[in-house]
Amino acid sequence: MDHAQQEQKNHLEQQLQWTVEQVRILDEMNVKLHEMKRIAEYALAHTLSAIEIERLNGELDTLKTEFSSLERQLYPILH
Repeated sequence: MDHAQQEQKNHLEQQLQWTVEQVRILDEMNVKLHEMKRIAEYALAHTLSAIEIERLNGELDTLKTEFSSLERQLYPILH
């Protein structure tokens, strides 16, 4: 394998690693979104006390913060 081929191979390996990391981040974001949806659907289907609403809002805030952190990892140049 000559130098140019080795460089190409290294470049492709880096691209693969980057893609694997992007997929991992997207999967984590998907989990957070599904959890937010589950909370919203639960709140819609039930009559909640003020304490329950506060607890669910806290969970949603935590999920939103975690989602934003993942989003910054996915698009570091934009943030």
